[in-house]
Amino acid sequence: MLTAEQVIATQKANVETALDLASKAFEGVEKLVELNMQVAKATMGDAAETAKAAIAAKDPQELLSLQAGLLQPAAEKVAAYSRHLYDIAASTNAELTKAMEAQLGDAQKKFMASVDTAVKNAPAGTENAVALVKSAMAAANNAYESVHKAAKQAADVAEANFQAMTNTAVKAAQAAPKAARRTAA
Repeated sequence: MLTAEQVIATQKANVETALDLASKAFEGVEKLVELNMQVAKATMGDAAETAKAAIAAKDPQELLSLQAGLLQPAAEKVAAYSRHLYDIAASTNAELTKAMEAQLGDAQKKFMASVDTAVKNAPAGTENAVALVKSAMAAANNAYESVHKAAKQAADVAEANFQAMTNTAVKAAQAAPKAARRTAA
C-alpha cells in the first residue's frame, strides 16, 4: 500500500519532471527563434546586395551571370538552415527522450518494488497469480525495449537519409551554375 507521503512525493516528482520537460521544450523553441532571426537578417542583407548588383548590371548577359551565381549560395544556405533546424530538433528530442526515459525507469522501479512487496505479503496459494504478474511485467519490459530499439534505428535511418538528401541538393546546386555557364557560352 502506498502511504500519503509516498503519493505526495510521487506527485512532487511528477510536477518537477513536467516543469523540466517544459523548460527543455522552451529551450528548443528559443534556439529555433534565434536561428530564424539570424536567417531573416542575413536574407535581408543578401536581398539588398542582390538588388544593388542587379541594378548595376550593364547588359542581360551580366544579369544572367548574376542569377546563375546566386543559385549555389542559396542552395548552400538552405542546406545549412536545414541542418541547423534538424540539429535543434534532434537535440531537443534527445533531451526530452532522456528525461522521459529516466522518469519511466524510475516509475518502473517503483512499480516493481510494490509488486515485490505485494508478493511478500501475498496470502498462501497465490503463487500462480504472482508468477503471472511477474511474467507480464517481463514481457512488457521486453516489448518496450524492442520498440525503443526500433525507434532509435528508424531515427538513425532518417538522419542518414536527411544527410544524403542535403548533400545531393548541395551538389546539384553546385553543378547548376556550371551548366548555366556552358549554355550561356
